[in-house]
Amino acid sequence: MKINLKKISRLFGRILLILLLLIGILGLIFYLKVRVPAPQVDDSISEETFSRTMIADDHFQIKDNWLKKNDHGFWEMYIEGDAFERGVIYGILAKELIEKQEVHFVKQINEIIPNAFYQFFLKMFVAWFNQDLHEYIPDQFLQEIYGISLSFSDQYDYIGPKYYRILNYHAAHDIGHALNDFNLVGCSSFAVNKEFSKDSSLLIARNFDFYMGDGFAEDKLLIFVNPEEGFKYASYSWAGFTGVVSGMNEKGLTVTINAARSELPTVAKVPISILAREILQYAENIDQAIAIANKRETFVSESLLIGSAEDDKAVIIEKSTKNFAIFESDVNLTKCTNHYQSDFFLKDSFNIENIKLSDSKYRFDRLKELIADHSPVDVNEAVEILRNKEGLNGDTIGYGNPKAINQLIAHHGVVFKPAEKKMWVSSSPYQLGDFVCYDLENAFSAKVSGFSIDSLNVGEDPFLKSQAYENYEEYKKIKEQISKFVILGIPFSLNDNEISDFIKCNPKNYITYMLLGEYFFKLNNFEKAKKFYKKALKHEVASLQEEQQILAQIKLCEN
Repeated sequence: MKINLKKISRLFGRILLILLLLIGILGLIFYLKVRVPAPQVDDSISEETFSRTMIADDHFQIKDNWLKKNDHGFWEMYIEGDAFERGVIYGILAKELIEKQEVHFVKQINEIIPNAFYQFFLKMFVAWFNQDLHEYIPDQFLQEIYGISLSFSDQYDYIGPKYYRILNYHAAHDIGHALNDFNLVGCSSFAVNKEFSKDSSLLIARNFDFYMGDGFAEDKLLIFVNPEEGFKYASYSWAGFTGVVSGMNEKGLTVTINAARSELPTVAKVPISILAREILQYAENIDQAIAIANKRETFVSESLLIGSAEDDKAVIIEKSTKNFAIFESDVNLTKCTNHYQSDFFLKDSFNIENIKLSDSKYRFDRLKELIADHSPVDVNEAVEILRNKEGLNGDTIGYGNPKAINQLIAHHGVVFKPAEKKMWVSSSPYQLGDFVCYDLENAFSAKVSGFSIDSLNVGEDPFLKSQAYENYEEYKKIKEQISKFVILGIPFSLNDNEISDFIKCNPKNYITYMLLGEYFFKLNNFEKAKKFYKKALKHEVASLQEEQQILAQIKLCEN
């Protein structure tokens, strides 16, 4: 049988042409589907409308708006006006900070996912998943975000347009929860009042244990916002972020967020930080906060600890992707980690599994111990609780153990006194540096920088001056190199002396031995891997889930 090569060639050519056409059509449909329209804004306002004045090193001003780095190493900002104008001014004032944050954020993503194909796949997944994100965010917040995006760097336009990128960055916190089972965030918070508070007034404290690399946490930003609509408020996070993770408004209403375990979301809804922002800007009491939370759909589960000067109490709004509940303690003490407490969620399968498998219940019980030991609690003792590095009964469980209240990964710690409109925010590193006191009434009436109350500051943790801290920082460097070798295959080796030194830096932490087990498993040295895995199990492992994973690795070594 004679083969007609020309016919076969033409046939393959047509098939290839059809495939290319199909890919092109699908690509066009994808592009049109995920394209995010810009909000309607005042066309007369642009970056050229405003001129930034440099007052001094690290101090900039536009009209009554300003940005300044304080003596404690973090930044303060005051902005006012309508949403779009406020956003444009924010972007111009903090342009270098915003660009720096994006560099750190993208660097961390590149380290987690170094493969270009997987990065492209992740980009497509996020684009498709968040295609309707803008429809769930209130328009004025979109205008503000769009205004900030005008000052974004051109460096990452290959990822997507500036406005598109910043929108997705606001959802990164939520997507990280969903895809990583909330391992990036293990926050602890509490509220005390009456007999549990030294001056009998409401006091709230929290750790925001969100870690995206040391560089990401370098330039913390305390922002004071005076919007045309709603209440003035202060929020502590990072540049380019308009959502709220820890904040208080002029009415003495506070909001902090704690992740909870939830089902894998299928579509984008309101990012939890945007919901927290809306509550802070528009609620003056708990009932109003609950009403706002109840009308918004979120795509991850979260606990929102709400404190109120008007109500003189704190409650927890427990919000899952499908359900909603309020938890109010029957005593003047409220504790919040990463599981739900209300009667409604007691029988929820995800909540039951979360309590069983995670470290949340352990930290919850440790909070109870620490508060009992320090009661009645004042600001200094609240900070001491946030900085505690030990396990239950004061057991030594190693530095950086997820079971500790202070896991030595926190982006920040905050303490609020709602009735006095005062807040204390931590300076680097983690929540170990000075907690700096701010009076919100002074902040919004003066409109000038330098309104912290130094006499009320809480000094740095003595741990910072210890050999143990130096050892931990060295340990963290080696830990990161081992992780990159195990996960990413980046070349790295340890000799016997270096292994011994690594163990000496943090000998009580199970992670030390678990990492060495993973290191030798990667090298196919299964005997040594098994030895270190077994040593890890002799220490306080963070969760039942992780203990099961270590046991599974031991079985693999034996097989």
